[in-house]
Amino acid sequence: MDVLKKKEDELLDTFSAYIKAEEKHLATLRGSRVLLALYLHQIGDGEGSEPLTAYQLMQRLRVEWATIMKFTKKSLFQNYQDLMEEEFHELPTEDDVDGAALGIIRLQEMYKLYPENITTNPLTGISFDLKWERSFKLGKVAYSHESYQHAFLWFFKSLQKLGATKEENSDTYKKLLLEYLSSSAYEFGHVPLAVYFSKQRVNIDPGDLQARLDLTVYKGKLSQHTKTPDIFTLSETSTSTYEALCRGEELNMKSRRRRQLSCRYSTGGGNPRLMYAPVKEEEVWDDPPIMTYHDVFSEAEIEQLKNLSRPWLERSKVSTEDGYGGISYNRVSQTVWLKDEDAPVVSSVSQRLSDITGLGMESAEPLQVLNYGVGGHFSPHYDTLERSSDSLDGDRMATIMIYLSDVSYGGSTVFPEIGASVKPQKGSVVMWYNLLRNGQGDWRSLHGGCPVYQGSKWVAVKWVHERGQEFRRQCSLSETE
Repeated sequence: MDVLKKKEDELLDTFSAYIKAEEKHLATLRGSRVLLALYLHQIGDGEGSEPLTAYQLMQRLRVEWATIMKFTKKSLFQNYQDLMEEEFHELPTEDDVDGAALGIIRLQEMYKLYPENITTNPLTGISFDLKWERSFKLGKVAYSHESYQHAFLWFFKSLQKLGATKEENSDTYKKLLLEYLSSSAYEFGHVPLAVYFSKQRVNIDPGDLQARLDLTVYKGKLSQHTKTPDIFTLSETSTSTYEALCRGEELNMKSRRRRQLSCRYSTGGGNPRLMYAPVKEEEVWDDPPIMTYHDVFSEAEIEQLKNLSRPWLERSKVSTEDGYGGISYNRVSQTVWLKDEDAPVVSSVSQRLSDITGLGMESAEPLQVLNYGVGGHFSPHYDTLERSSDSLDGDRMATIMIYLSDVSYGGSTVFPEIGASVKPQKGSVVMWYNLLRNGQGDWRSLHGGCPVYQGSKWVAVKWVHERGQEFRRQCSLSETE
């Protein structure tokens, strides 16, 4: 969003400069009085047969109009068009717009938000004037993803906005909205509303056979209708532990267990580089251990990582059955990989992560930097590799995540199996193990990135593989650990 904001500022400045240049150019043309002179010398009907008149006409067409062509070529119109053609390729595509709309629907589903919540600035309380067409677009995106209650609420808001405008062809648009309203109400389970809105469609156009057919179908379903859910009220009950944690509901974390967790200054097991500057270590969870290290990286280091990453960010992908990466609704973010040799700050980050965690980085993957915009998220997943035998370094033993930004609302990293949650804190590091000490995957390491509601979430992730860590994280005497 920061990049797009800067791009819009550049386009506005360019457009403003273009208008000023064109106004100056037109003023020059008016000041030259060329047009007036041409009108004064314009010949009348029948005068073209006179030799001198004919000569003057030919001279004028050849010389004076050639001069006019030179003047008009000084216009920036074509230059501006060429510039816009180049810029257009860097602007959001229709898929990007649909993705942003889907992100809004995802936020509504996760945080139980009404259209009024979305269209009101939570900091100022000022409502955005969202046009009916954009509310309709959000409703269609929600409808296509079978989020029928949110679709209905957006269509209803769009109908209200349409009624307050003097839009041409308003009856045509109203019929379309009523069709979507009746269909989304029916899919949600509110058949009486489906009948009600279908009747309105028929009233607008009694000759609409499709509207009359839909009305007949919905009326026929009324006899089978036993329960009517409240389509105007969102359920406050979370449908999953993941959603509950993302919404800030505390699960499993009893006060007695919370008192057992501790904070301390750590030297990473006696690392010389931390003896005089120990790191702040906090237990987020005790079993399995999830640790947060506070104030590890400076503002300057964070900005260097972001600046290195921005030009190379691409849409994040997930593993597919055929072994290739694919774009998925379950993961919405942008990604870039940075190697230690790419810049001194990257190798410095790797060294410090090794210092504070006590793990070796020889078998670690390159640093992955990710950006989650509004609505960006990653559904619950495991960080272990699907084909660990393909890796000489073994499976991903540990995940080390650096928070490169704060997030105003949303964006937490949550662990649904154990009920733990970590809120992004700029400059801090969170670490957990994906494998037990015996090398088997730990099902409790299931985790997900909650959708970002306000702000932009930047993280950097380092995955450390199991091979080479034998003397750093030794096997237990128990084969189940």
